[in-house]
Amino acid sequence: MLLGIVFCVCLVAANLLETKVIKLGPLAITAGMIVFPLSYIINDCIAEVWGFKKARLIIWMGFLMNFMVVGLGQIAVMIPAAPFWEGEDSFNFVFGMAPRIAAASLVAFLAGSFLNAYVMSRMKVRSKGKHFSFRAVVSTLAGESADSLIFFPIAFAGLMPAGELLKMMAVQAILKTLYEIIVLPVTVRVVKYVKRVDGSDVYDDSISYNIFKINEL
Repeated sequence: MLLGIVFCVCLVAANLLETKVIKLGPLAITAGMIVFPLSYIINDCIAEVWGFKKARLIIWMGFLMNFMVVGLGQIAVMIPAAPFWEGEDSFNFVFGMAPRIAAASLVAFLAGSFLNAYVMSRMKVRSKGKHFSFRAVVSTLAGESADSLIFFPIAFAGLMPAGELLKMMAVQAILKTLYEIIVLPVTVRVVKYVKRVDGSDVYDDSISYNIFKINEL
C-alpha cells in the first residue's frame, strides 16, 4: 500500500514537472527527471515482490489519480481568477499544458511501465529469482527507452527543434537508467526488506499479461 501511494504521488508530480525544461550542464532535460525514475524503481520492487498482477493494478491506479489531478486543474483554469491575483498566466501555462502532457504520459508510461514489469517478471522466472540487480537495470532500460520514444514526440512536437527533441529523448532514457543504477543498492535493500517482512516472493508462472485484466489480483 505504501509503495502504491508513493508511486501515484511520483507519477502526478512528474507529469506536472514535465512542463518545465531545465539545463543540466550542457544538456536540456525536463524537470520531471527529478522524480519520474522513482516510479520505475517502485515498479521493479512491486513486480519483484508481488508479481505482474499487482504491478498492473498499481500502474492503472496511478493513472486514475493522475487524471483526477489534471481534471481538477482544468476546472481551476476555467474558473475566473480574482482581479488582484497576478499568477494566472503561470498557473494556466502549467495546468493548461497538462492535458497534452497527461495524454503523452498515458500512452508512454503505459507502454514503458508495463514493458518494465513484463521484462522483470519474465526474467525472474527464467533466472529462478537470481540476479535481481541485472534484471532491474535491463527492465528499466527497456521501459525507459519505450517511454522516451513515445512521450517526447507527443508532448513536445512543434514546441522545440526536432534535433533538440531527439537529443532530449536519448538523454532522458540514458539518465533515467543511470539513476536506477546509482540508487540500485537502496533498491536491493528495500526489496530484501519487503520480502522478509511481507513474506512474499511471487513467481509469475502461467499468468495472463493482458494489461486490461485488472480484476485478476
